[in-house]
Amino acid sequence: MTVAAGIGYALLALGPSLSLFISVISRKPFLILTVLSSTLLWLMSLILMSALWRAFLPIKSALWLYSILILTSVAFQEGLRILFWRVYMKLEDILDAFADRVSKPRLFLTDKMQIALAGGFGHGVAHAVFFCLSLLTPSFGPATFYVEKCSQIPFFLVSSIIALAFVTVHTFSMVIAFNGYAEGKRSHQLLVPVVHLVAGMLTLVNLFPGGCIIGIPLLYCMALLILLHCGKMVWRRLKDSRTRQESS
Repeated sequence: MTVAAGIGYALLALGPSLSLFISVISRKPFLILTVLSSTLLWLMSLILMSALWRAFLPIKSALWLYSILILTSVAFQEGLRILFWRVYMKLEDILDAFADRVSKPRLFLTDKMQIALAGGFGHGVAHAVFFCLSLLTPSFGPATFYVEKCSQIPFFLVSSIIALAFVTVHTFSMVIAFNGYAEGKRSHQLLVPVVHLVAGMLTLVNLFPGGCIIGIPLLYCMALLILLHCGKMVWRRLKDSRTRQESS
């Protein structure tokens, strides 16, 4: 039964992502390469941040120290997101130039959005692997594990639920961020790091007794906000693109 529980925890964290991969990303080899490169990039960034903070271990149970850790990590990852965008823009220019040479159409708006989705998907998967899947090995054993601060829910279940929320945030944040950079919209450019930071800070609520009962719903509110905003933005972009095509 514990093997089933371990597999269930893993599927809870990455099951929706697996469905997204099969239904959208797996159909285009270039998107698969984007996911792999993005996952590797974000895993390396997380490992680098862990190595830098290792010098300060053991960290005392002080809320302000954890806040600084999350703040620096988010700032580093958001800076890396901008770098990722600039690399993507250079790659897009190369692909468009190649399409012109072989008399093929350039990247469509849907292609660009799917590339952004694949990049965010890689970020989310890297987060789940680093913060959730790496912790699930003991869950395949003969028992489960609880922590004193959240004795109502098994630790592995909490990790999987939190990982699913962050996978959602990271996956669709990349689409919003890329659109903000492309259109020069400061609101979209600022929304992504703000939501990322707030979501990270909400995990600190779990340090308080019974905090997971409050922190997890709030975290999913942030994930829902990003998901709805991304859907609204994509609908608007596609509608505007269709209108321009009809008028031309």
